[in-house]
Amino acid sequence: MVKVFSLAIIHVTSGQGVELSSEQELGSFSFYQKTSVGEFMKFMSKTVAERTAPGQRQSVQEGNYIAHAYNRGGDAQLVSVMITDMDYPVRPAFSLLSKILDEYATAVPEAQWSNPPPFSATKEYLSKYQDPKQADNIMKVQAELDETKIILHKTIESVLERGEKLDNLVDRSNALTKLMLRYYVMTGRSMLLAKAVARIFRRAHGLAKGLV
Repeated sequence: MVKVFSLAIIHVTSGQGVELSSEQELGSFSFYQKTSVGEFMKFMSKTVAERTAPGQRQSVQEGNYIAHAYNRGGDAQLVSVMITDMDYPVRPAFSLLSKILDEYATAVPEAQWSNPPPFSATKEYLSKYQDPKQADNIMKVQAELDETKIILHKTIESVLERGEKLDNLVDRSNALTKLMLRYYVMTGRSMLLAKAVARIFRRAHGLAKGLV
């Protein structure tokens, strides 16, 4: 069964992302895993959003999970990021990312982004688009999406800029709690955080067998 875990709208200025609206669906994870998994998803969403160029669509794969991101372009620099399992189809994902940015830009004036009001559509779409067939109506009226222009990265590390280290990024990130950092240290031994958290994902769904 396909699954959407996270949907976020992020405003990027001077290379720094600020979350304007986000929702997560972590019901498939245990109580003890939800905090660290949820914070990693916020971290991954922000990291990918900050590295998605204006007008660009890209997907970043990590383990059995994938983050789809779309930068609307223009002066506003609004980016939407959706984290799903590997079975979720690409076209409905990017149709939703485009739709939610258009709606947000219309509903919430840029003057309010420094203190964004609640945006209920994020939660509604996260629930509705658990079934990708819900995207059919959008796709019928929307211009054809050229999938060849979607950039696919195999790991979160591959989306980083040259010379940028994920370890250093983690150290600077305020999105990770001591619990997440402790997990990183315990499982690290020079291992990248992304691989460690991907291992959490796999174990949570019974896919890891003796890897930890």
